[in-house]
Amino acid sequence: MNDEVERLLAAFAAPTAGLARHLCEHILALFPDAVITGDSERIGFGTDTGYKGLVFTVAPYQTHVTLGVANATDLPDPTGLLQGTGKVHRHIKIRSESDLTPDLTTLLTTALTHHPG
Repeated sequence: MNDEVERLLAAFAAPTAGLARHLCEHILALFPDAVITGDSERIGFGTDTGYKGLVFTVAPYQTHVTLGVANATDLPDPTGLLQGTGKVHRHIKIRSESDLTPDLTTLLTTALTHHPG
């Protein structure tokens, strides 16, 4: 990843930072050409550094990691993983590595194929 991402993850306890890192690795396995950005709150994965290119975000919290999915309101979600009521984006709370399921992988792959960028 990059120094910004590592600084963000260093601010969290090992279990949360480890889960966030594992989720980032999972995303990169599906989206190896992702442009990675980071700020003080989240890690972004996109087709470029701008908001319009954003596909996924990873935001660590004390008890979970939130996976944001851009343009998710139009995605098929047969297993009901997506949460939120935003006009465009949805999120998934990842509480353990067991949440990194085949259904999640399918949803992320679908998000990549439906991304407008």
